[in-house]
Amino acid sequence: MAYKAVIAGASGLIGSNLLKILLNQPEYSEVLILVRKAMPLQHKKLVQLVIDFDDLDKHAESITGHAVFSCLGTTNKQTPDKAEYKKIDHDYPLQLAQLAKQNGVKQFHLVSAIGANAHSSFFYVKLKGELERDLKKVGLDALHIYQPAMLIGDRHSKQRSWEKIIGGMFEVIDPLLIGGLKKYRSIKGSQVAEAMYKKSLDDTPGTFTYTTDIIKTI
Repeated sequence: MAYKAVIAGASGLIGSNLLKILLNQPEYSEVLILVRKAMPLQHKKLVQLVIDFDDLDKHAESITGHAVFSCLGTTNKQTPDKAEYKKIDHDYPLQLAQLAKQNGVKQFHLVSAIGANAHSSFFYVKLKGELERDLKKVGLDALHIYQPAMLIGDRHSKQRSWEKIIGGMFEVIDPLLIGGLKKYRSIKGSQVAEAMYKKSLDDTPGTFTYTTDIIKTI
């Protein structure tokens, strides 16, 4: 069967790797990406839909297919306003899932974060936890949640200096994180994307959560 995929956040570290994978896999005949501005990329399977995410409802009829992948996310530097941050990291993915459910999409894949907790006092992990909680209420046939720790890999945008420093630190720290601490090891964005693709080929219904250690085994 030839599948259609929808990706939101295709220009980011994980999203760009996922896009590359899906375009080159025979199971997928169409990959629709939701973008704020067109990406400089052409492929016979690729469809680009330039949208304002505040008007996502206007494009509801396009949110169809086998699987929707949400790789949306921002940073404090990019989006210092907390209300705007919440829209990008919570509201847009949730609305996307609701439209997917409405249109009969079987799978929804979310890039979340390690430690996501709706009851946390830390804004970032609290927001991720609230999103996971709210997505579970949508009633999707299959919800796949990926909770990577420190992400490493080449980004399209200029890599932040602190990421380079922390990435170097994790080269030393990772081997020390053993047993139950393996989920806190760093992970390549390409590994997360590969796991998302592989899990999209599994039609098992339910809600699934994968931390870094699990993602690396997929």
